[in-house]
Amino acid sequence: MSLVKLIAQADERGLAASGLACLDRCLPLLSAEEADVLRPLWTGVVDGEQDWRARLVESREALDELSVGDPVDGGAGTAHAGAAATADPGSADVGLMAVLVRTMLGSAPSDWAAEPLRTWADTCSVMSLELHQRLDAVGDGGSAGAAERLARCREDTVVVADAEDGAAGTDGIGPLVAGELRRQVKVLEILAETAGAPGVRRAMDVSTEGQRVLRAVVSRRARARS
Repeated sequence: MSLVKLIAQADERGLAASGLACLDRCLPLLSAEEADVLRPLWTGVVDGEQDWRARLVESREALDELSVGDPVDGGAGTAHAGAAATADPGSADVGLMAVLVRTMLGSAPSDWAAEPLRTWADTCSVMSLELHQRLDAVGDGGSAGAAERLARCREDTVVVADAEDGAAGTDGIGPLVAGELRRQVKVLEILAETAGAPGVRRAMDVSTEGQRVLRAVVSRRARARS
């Protein structure tokens, strides 16, 4: 089943976990060290409506603190992205990506309801794929053609089946995007098939795998700029 159809059919728990997993995998764009800052929000997914709102507030506060002190651009912080653009376009790009990551959490709905969560999950899916595409060695970044390919990939079951780490996709997508696409699909499939906390734990494991992949890419980019 395509990624778009999986999102369309998911329940509140699957949608919340899907959006959160996308955000979680993009954390290395904010910090090279902190991997578990969103752990409370994962608990909120397990507990559902009764705990989601409070955990969301807690996670936003934690992410705000993280973005001040530990950004991947070497401590300049996203507030200095404009100045960084003049000196180092690569660093400015990282700053912009960090802003987008925080936007993903900022747009999360406080209400535990299917439609706002579906909108959020869909937005996080697109943004995460776009962020991975910016870092991919294959493809043409943020061009209109690249955006069209991402849209097709989210609707194409063949591309999903072919997506794997370390290899470019069959529709012109790079290996990072292919791996992220596969993980997005897998998280939604897990949550549809496995009830309760065990399903959320398995989704977290998938997300942690993707976070390690992106952390390694960010680290290589940082070394290349230094």
